[in-house]
Amino acid sequence: MAEKRYPMTAEGKEKLEQELEDLKLKKRPEIIERIKIARGFGDLSENSEYTSAKDEQSVVESRISEIKTMLQYAEVVDVNDVDANEVSVGKKVTFQEADEEPETYQIVGLAESDPLAGKISNDSPIAQSLLGKKVGDTVTIETPGGAFDVKIINVEN
Repeated sequence: MAEKRYPMTAEGKEKLEQELEDLKLKKRPEIIERIKIARGFGDLSENSEYTSAKDEQSVVESRISEIKTMLQYAEVVDVNDVDANEVSVGKKVTFQEADEEPETYQIVGLAESDPLAGKISNDSPIAQSLLGKKVGDTVTIETPGGAFDVKIINVEN
């Protein structure tokens, strides 16, 4: 079975690398120190500081593992390799549903997704429907809330 690829922009990959470095060089040592201090408080079975630090350590170690996997299988997308009018990861796409205001989103990899900042994951239903389409195309977007048609009015790097 092929390994999962993680498409992302160069900026997204850089952010992940920075987060990994921060977790490994700052967060992890802080938690280890908290665990060491909490051990000195005595009985570990009733030591909430120790339990809290161990729980946080588990979350941090999981995130480190997740980031390492994403970086190992990262597929950095160069928007210049794709037709200027074609929707792809890394590009901003503006589309309009009939009688609605136009909406603009940047399609990014899962690790970079931030819908409130206008960045949607390439795995989202909207992005899946738009990827590979071009300016002027009318696209049916299937979402859990129902289907709707939009027209792509602009694509930019």
